[in-house]
Amino acid sequence: MSARDQKQKLGGHTQLFGEQLVTLKDLHNFKNELLLEVKKSLKENAGQPAKKWLKTAEVRKLLGVSITTLLTLRINGTLPYTKMGGCLYFDYEDIVKVMERLKFQHPH
Repeated sequence: MSARDQKQKLGGHTQLFGEQLVTLKDLHNFKNELLLEVKKSLKENAGQPAKKWLKTAEVRKLLGVSITTLLTLRINGTLPYTKMGGCLYFDYEDIVKVMERLKFQHPH
């Protein structure tokens, strides 16, 4: 079977076999396709996490705070949470609301 026949059989996609080489053009095409997919994904999610409920470690990473700071925000009621089965969950929308409420406006 010729390379062209193999490509048509695979629906226009090429498949690498042990004796084939990846060309610079192949890598360039792959890079462009990957970048388009990443851009599309970012636009769809608008920078938001893919899920609504975040665990403690995810919230700490998102906000860039220590476990103690997150504990303080939780205890003083600044950041609402839900506890289920020993795990704490934070609603992404609540985090955004708190950030908006606490946003500083500097005078000009």
